[in-house]
Amino acid sequence: MDAEHSRQSPLLVAVVGLLGLAAAMGIGRFAFTPMLPLMQAQHGLSISDGGWLAGANYLGYLLGGLSLLLRPPRPAIAARIGLLAVAACTLPMAFTTSFESWWLLRLLAGVASAWVLVGVSGWALPRLAAAGRPALSGWVFAGVGIGIVAAGMVGLVIGHSGQRSAHGWLVLGVLAMVVAILGWRAFDAPAANAPGSAPAGTGPPGAGPPGAGSPEARSPGAGPPGSVLAIPDALRITLCYGAFGFGYIIPATFLPAQARQVIADPLVFGWVWPVFGVAAAASTVLGARLFNRFPPRRLWAASQLLMTVGVLLPVLRSGIPALLLAAVCIGGSFMVATMSGLQEARRIGGAQAPRLTAALTSAFALGQLLGPLAVSASARLGDPIIAPSLLAAALLLVGTWALRDRRPAPATVA
Repeated sequence: MDAEHSRQSPLLVAVVGLLGLAAAMGIGRFAFTPMLPLMQAQHGLSISDGGWLAGANYLGYLLGGLSLLLRPPRPAIAARIGLLAVAACTLPMAFTTSFESWWLLRLLAGVASAWVLVGVSGWALPRLAAAGRPALSGWVFAGVGIGIVAAGMVGLVIGHSGQRSAHGWLVLGVLAMVVAILGWRAFDAPAANAPGSAPAGTGPPGAGPPGAGSPEARSPGAGPPGSVLAIPDALRITLCYGAFGFGYIIPATFLPAQARQVIADPLVFGWVWPVFGVAAAASTVLGARLFNRFPPRRLWAASQLLMTVGVLLPVLRSGIPALLLAAVCIGGSFMVATMSGLQEARRIGGAQAPRLTAALTSAFALGQLLGPLAVSASARLGDPIIAPSLLAAALLLVGTWALRDRRPAPATVA
């Protein structure tokens, strides 16, 4: 272990990383989900308006990821700048009612959240690997779910107390600023990345499996450093990852809004998003154990099947119980699918794994950008959720089928 990595205990690194991802993802990316029902009630936002605002954030996330691939800064710098920007883009949401301002702020928050994810991953994972504690990365990525829970609870309390959505954005902005201040000194300058390596964590929430970036984390059967990338297989998993991005983002954006349509009491519909976050956090820690027992592609396919169930539940059955069960299914599967997909990219990519990971990231970002836009387009036809949800479920099923392992089974000895 070098002196650079030994300055902080592995537990402190995991906690700092967890808080950073909680702020970046729970607030910078997904706080809009529990706040949307309150903004609908107080500002008259439609589902179509919500789709455009959500799409702005996902477009910003894509732009942020691309900017880091083109000219990556040091991970510590990316984390510091990103966390400050998340707070700076969240606080003004409380002081304006302009749709155009909201759109721009959500766009910039998406850019900032991508910077934090890249920075935190590139800063935390090498330290945990060097300390011999790569499994703690599962707790780092649990920050995504914990941040979702925190944002959901803020929305729940604000809604139940009858306060305005602006108060919720103010609380979330202050929380993001506190994390940025606390993390500023913790994110000291890390060791430089290896030449030619892609920045860690350029994928969606949870990008990179526990221990990603360390030699120990490479899946069994991973190609040697000089292996040639199998283009058909790479294209197949890239398309599947894009379908996954479209499939999960519709419920991940509109579940609380759907719950509000069923029952107006925020003390009831407000629980949907915290349940989603608890399931996401728990699945990340569990996923760290499952990766040692099952091939990543099998975990990915199983996660997408569970996600499909969650997407279809609100379509097939109305009521809060169905929506809560959908939150468990989707929240409990999207992080494992994310981590499995990127681990599969490492497995088949060999020396081209960074490039394949970037391709998966772009496909995912495009899929999640198209999801809310499909909702907005469908809303003009009077069907904002059902048709896009059915399309999402269909894409997830096709992706699951495409993920089947086509390699012949090993011959048995008579």
